[in-house]
Amino acid sequence: MTAPDDGMYERVTRRIARITMLLGAAGTATAFTTGGWKAAAGFALGGTASWFSFRWLKQVVSGLGADRPAPNLALKGIVRYLLIGAGAYVIVKYTVVNLLAALIGLLLSTAAVLVEILIELIYARE
Repeated sequence: MTAPDDGMYERVTRRIARITMLLGAAGTATAFTTGGWKAAAGFALGGTASWFSFRWLKQVVSGLGADRPAPNLALKGIVRYLLIGAGAYVIVKYTVVNLLAALIGLLLSTAAVLVEILIELIYARE
C-alpha cells in the first residue's frame, strides 16, 4: 500500500465540500416540494450549519497536522461547539422551520463523506 500524496487530502476535502453543497441544494428542493417552505428552510439551515461545521473541523485537523499548531486551536474547537449549540437552541426555541428537516440537514456532511467513500471505492478498483 502506498502513502497518499499531500494533495490528496485537499482534493478529497474540496470534493466533500462540493458534494455537501450539491446534496444541500437537492435536499432543499426536495424538502420544498414535499413539505413547503418551512421544511426547505429547516433543511437549508441545517445543511448550512453542517457545511460550516465541516469547514471548521477541517481547519482544526489541518492545524493539528502542522509543524507548530496554532496556540488558540483548543479555543477554536470550544467556540465551534458553543456556536453550534447556540444555533441549535435558536432553531428549536425561536424559529418556525421544520425541526426534523433541520436535523436531517445537519447530517449533510456525513452523507457527503459517505458519498466520497463510495467514489474512492469505485475508482480504487481501476
